[in-house]
Amino acid sequence: MDLGVLLTVFGVTLMAELPDKSLFASLVLGTRFRPLWVWLGVAAAFAVHVTIAVIAGRLVTLLPHRLVLLVVAVLFAAGSAYLLLGSEDETEAEAEESAEEAVAEAGGRLKLARTAFLASFGVIFVGEFGDITQITTANFAARYDDRAAVWLGAFAALSGIAAVAIWAGRGLVRAVDVALVRRVAGIVLALLSALTVVELVRG
Repeated sequence: MDLGVLLTVFGVTLMAELPDKSLFASLVLGTRFRPLWVWLGVAAAFAVHVTIAVIAGRLVTLLPHRLVLLVVAVLFAAGSAYLLLGSEDETEAEAEESAEEAVAEAGGRLKLARTAFLASFGVIFVGEFGDITQITTANFAARYDDRAAVWLGAFAALSGIAAVAIWAGRGLVRAVDVALVRRVAGIVLALLSALTVVELVRG
């Protein structure tokens, strides 16, 4: 396992997830259910999504190498544009609405571990399809020939930041300049796109 790949995937995924709706959804769920069961549900959903992303990324590598580089460059650029031009206020509102709907559907069963797990799993499982972090993970899987490092780096970042959000609550949002993190993550993805384009041109 390439430690450099693992740390790169971890760092980029962590920055991309901080301003993401899944973080805010986890935060809200953590205030409504028992935190441990929320985290287990969220982590299980992330594990499924990271697995799907890695498989998708590896399937992309079946294409001709130059086409793979082009796809990776375009997706990194699209992710960068999303982070740099999107609004974190809309993201937070959307996430909180999804989480509150899950809580409402749970009704009076809030203390049941199974309910907390399933509600948390469902919110993240549905919300993460086509999400910036899932696309970025697929890109890394296509970019680097180390599926284990990509999977572990992405899962550790996603489940780790979810744990902090669930247990730290609103203090996390107040302590971190989410807008700044969003811009930094967008710039990093833009740089990755540029590096891929350079490799494409040289190749």
